[in-house]
Amino acid sequence: MADTEPTISSDRPLRIGLVSDCYVPRLGGIEMQSHDLARELQRAGHEVVVITPTPGPTIVDGVRVQRIDVPLLPFDIPFTRKAFRAVGSLLRSERVDVAHFQGGIASPMTYIAARAAQRAGVPSVITLHCVWGYAAPGFALLDRLTGWGSWPVVLSAVSDVAAEPIRRIAGPEHPVLVLPNGISNAAWRIEPAPRSPGRVTLVSVMRLAPRKRPMHLLKMLRRVVDQLPFGIDLRVVIIGEGPERPQLEKYLRSNGLTEVVELVGRRSRDEIREIFATADVFVAPANLESFGIAALEGRCAGLPVVAKAQTGIREFITHEREGLLATSDDDMVVQLTRIISDHELRATMAEHNRSTPSSVDWADVVTKNVEAYRLAMTLV
Repeated sequence: MADTEPTISSDRPLRIGLVSDCYVPRLGGIEMQSHDLARELQRAGHEVVVITPTPGPTIVDGVRVQRIDVPLLPFDIPFTRKAFRAVGSLLRSERVDVAHFQGGIASPMTYIAARAAQRAGVPSVITLHCVWGYAAPGFALLDRLTGWGSWPVVLSAVSDVAAEPIRRIAGPEHPVLVLPNGISNAAWRIEPAPRSPGRVTLVSVMRLAPRKRPMHLLKMLRRVVDQLPFGIDLRVVIIGEGPERPQLEKYLRSNGLTEVVELVGRRSRDEIREIFATADVFVAPANLESFGIAALEGRCAGLPVVAKAQTGIREFITHEREGLLATSDDDMVVQLTRIISDHELRATMAEHNRSTPSSVDWADVVTKNVEAYRLAMTLV
């Protein structure tokens, strides 16, 4: 089903309540994108207040943050009625024009507080930042119990891949918009650093957790190393932290990959840019990638991207233009071996990525979000 684009327009700045279960200083995809969206909306002239249970400062980059002091489950997940009631109270006391809920799979603040907000008549937008995958039947059951698919809210996701499960449940009478993650093309435009002849450097940025499949990546790299032509010096840099790190380190030692793969831990954006300047290819092994902001950052830095064809990454990577898209782990081994072995292919893709800006620059993304907010204001 094609998206129905919002057409409501107005020049009046909006008061926006951006609600998220998690927020900076905690680091992660939803946290950073929510923060960047709040900052960019404010730069565009709107007034934003973030509502979150994540502890931290009350002002971040000029954006006010209302931190709800409530007990949290592991991974900082709110669960008490007090937390959800507090969201509704803050949205009312802040007199927002619209509430924008940012959700993953385990985001009770999004789904429970959003229900309370729509019952209270607060115009609302809900954006899904993940692919439901195995969780889709649970959300279908939740729809039968709560009827969320028919709420008078704007439903959205960060990509068509993430939107499809919502569309199947909500039905054709409730369009699901795509509100993509944003990026500053200029901020990720990087001059490549000099490099050693014969060395090819792969880089990946991910949380070291099962959903991102770092162990699968190491197993694929083990096969790639065995197939590379003589004379190619492969180096792999994996940026990120997470619970699988001990198992990954053990695998590297037991498979003789400690001289090939380096786990460098979490890095700042400036440090990631420096690593990108020395890299040749970005690799993303996840199967359930709703958008892939790290892959987009690598693409904007000029790196060819190797990723799975069924993920949201396909919405900004075209096979054999910005990178290579694999249909399976076996095919990813083939595509990685191909791009590592073919200097001309890498150079052609890198030149295209450096010279062609991404289509999801923040200026366009902010406009899409504001149009969604104005649409939501017509539904109550």
